[in-house]
Amino acid sequence: MVSLFNHFTIKLFCVLLVFALSACSFPSKRQEESIAETSMKEKIGQMLTVGFDGFVLEPKSPIALAIQQRQIGGVILFDYDLKHQAYRKNIRNPAQLKKLTTALQNMAKKADQYRVNSAESSYPLIIAVDYEGGAVDRLHSRYGFPKTYSAQQFSKLPAKQAEQQAKNMAETLVTSGINVNFAPVVDLLYGPETFIARKKRSFSSIPEKVEESAEFFSRAYGKAGIACAYKHFPGHGSAVGDTHLGFVDVTDTWKKKELKPYQYLLAQKDACPIVMTAHVVNRHLDPGGKPATLSKAIIQGKLRDEMGFQGIVSTDCMQMSAIADNYSLSEVLKLSINAGADMLIFSNQQSPVWQNPADVIDLIYAHVKSGEIKSSRIESAYQRIIHLKKKLSDVDKNIANIIDTQ
Repeated sequence: MVSLFNHFTIKLFCVLLVFALSACSFPSKRQEESIAETSMKEKIGQMLTVGFDGFVLEPKSPIALAIQQRQIGGVILFDYDLKHQAYRKNIRNPAQLKKLTTALQNMAKKADQYRVNSAESSYPLIIAVDYEGGAVDRLHSRYGFPKTYSAQQFSKLPAKQAEQQAKNMAETLVTSGINVNFAPVVDLLYGPETFIARKKRSFSSIPEKVEESAEFFSRAYGKAGIACAYKHFPGHGSAVGDTHLGFVDVTDTWKKKELKPYQYLLAQKDACPIVMTAHVVNRHLDPGGKPATLSKAIIQGKLRDEMGFQGIVSTDCMQMSAIADNYSLSEVLKLSINAGADMLIFSNQQSPVWQNPADVIDLIYAHVKSGEIKSSRIESAYQRIIHLKKKLSDVDKNIANIIDTQ
């Protein structure tokens, strides 16, 4: 009897053990759904590039928490704080900037240890800046960085000097720990009253001259392991108004030749891997009147289908008044992603409240769950961003390449 009892006990123990192991080995449907949701939200997070306040990375700051929780793919740095009308955003001097970018990358690497797909490789955080030269120069000489030229000045330099200047700017980015530059501007120069002309941000009114000048930068940045971006597609040069301040329509002033620099530059082997959209309305390309950033006709139709661009489409800042004053955040996210945008920028410069990326992720995820945004659209954006990150070398190692070519 005792022997029979022991035999029964052993069998029962084995059955319970098998059941327990099965429960551990095969997650429940709820567990699987939770993992899938987290994975999708992390992929959405990679699409977000955000701005923040501070010269140093505070461990419990909003931006630190966003990095630690894998809610963003990148950051964008500024010198001037629009909200407070003061030069106190992120950049004080070369040493401080390098310390900040190093801290950002170190925190991103540490956060990668806790990602959902632990088999996936670790990729660098995108650390971006608008470093055009001239009026739009976040790494200004006033902070101890080398002097730069405006686009108009640059286009007049002899070829050898222009090439050297582009290499010098690439070196500045490398030594600062910045791996993405939202430049060069390839908008054509119109009359002096236009927004781009007032800031001297255009190389020329002649497409071929714009192409020549922009190519100096794409070559230098590519060799340095820095991703650059052509902007502002499909052309902002004729706009008199400022999309930072409100709605801008270029339908009556835009010319088809404004597409020529994109057609030429994107066909080159050293082309920038990113194209940034404009927030302008252009009814020649979108009869419905959506700003380019939200227009499937312009992004998917013109840029991707007609021009064959397969790289990353980045929005300009989504908090600029041309967008934020005319559309809800939920609508903007749905329209821009469905239009073909891969990288969404929230610079946190104009909005009085810091845009929490977790809230953006939740809005996008809700659209995916409802079917208003296809999961394949998120996947394609994610794959493009990861493909770029694979190519973003450790910028510290690229300084030797630049110096060797000078």
